[in-house]
Amino acid sequence: MTGLIILAAGSSSRLGTPKQNLVYQGQTLLQRAIQTALTSVCSENVVVVLGANENVIRPGISDQLIHIAYNSEWQEGLSSSIRLGIQELLKIEPNISSAILMLCDQPFVDPLLIYQLIEKKAESDHGIIACAYRNTLGVPVLFDASYFPQLLMLQGKEGAKKLIKTFPNDVLSVGFPMGAIDIDTMEDYEQLGGR
Repeated sequence: MTGLIILAAGSSSRLGTPKQNLVYQGQTLLQRAIQTALTSVCSENVVVVLGANENVIRPGISDQLIHIAYNSEWQEGLSSSIRLGIQELLKIEPNISSAILMLCDQPFVDPLLIYQLIEKKAESDHGIIACAYRNTLGVPVLFDASYFPQLLMLQGKEGAKKLIKTFPNDVLSVGFPMGAIDIDTMEDYEQLGGR
């Protein structure tokens, strides 16, 4: 059984406004990510980690069938949200066999991509299945439960990339060219609107 963690605790400092609440095609970026998660094969075990601007983000998602976790240590960086997400997932489903980490600022992640990550894991004995785009490997990324201890040891700004680089022989990739499109600046958002 695979759980899914949406990491949405960042302050969107480069954007100047919470990216989680930016609207694209009639939904906020976070609502889109949640809809993807809830219509994927992981729908039973979806954790959303909030942090900065939680008070203005939570009202837009509080009616969803998800588990919302508040990260009071969001200023530490991505690692604190990953740790909290894994802990929450294990509380909900102690026998979880793997977890997918995703962000809310990649608007082209869809349920098929989530399925492909899980399918690739089922077909192989690799413990990490990452998305490939723009000459890199990154999120969304699936980690076998055997990696949970390492994920729980991440510190500061460290994210999933650290483990992808540390265990290259245990990584398989799924092509996701549209993964290169993420929203970090207002210019990114304006380009998205023009697509």
